[in-house]
Amino acid sequence: MTGERVPELVDFSSFVETSLPGLLRYGYALTGNPHDAADLVQTVLEKIGSRWTHVQRKTGDPLAYVRRSMANAHVSRWRRTRRENLVAELPDTQPFAPADPFEHEPLWQALRALPPRQRAVMVLRYYEGLSEAEIAATLGVTQGTVKSQASKAIASLRTKLALPEIHEGREAS
Repeated sequence: MTGERVPELVDFSSFVETSLPGLLRYGYALTGNPHDAADLVQTVLEKIGSRWTHVQRKTGDPLAYVRRSMANAHVSRWRRTRRENLVAELPDTQPFAPADPFEHEPLWQALRALPPRQRAVMVLRYYEGLSEAEIAATLGVTQGTVKSQASKAIASLRTKLALPEIHEGREAS
């Protein structure tokens, strides 16, 4: 669903059926974990499903509304869980977690280290292929905010990955 708009659908189940693969990819890119991505998508769709007629009538693009809700929910969850929780005892066993194939990829590690809004902008721009205007509508921010967040994210990625800056087709000195 790269950069595509979902046509106005009559019912919520058709919307979910059409949009789910793209929403799961977007959730995975936001969270970095397929299980957290599925939880994020489920939580947002659960909330929106009960208000579907209102969402469809009041928003021009329900898919953008869902993506913005996912980004907001992810940022809220990230803010709540980033606080350290101390426990009295360590658990007895370590649960099995399958290895993330991108875990040791430098670009993926650098992307995961970005603040949530910058990561959302980068994912929507380069993974989903949305324009600045579409990203602004999706995240509920101005195009200027999208440009500044993208610029900061690219500068951060460039620094973390030690990439040279490129201006007008030439490397910067």
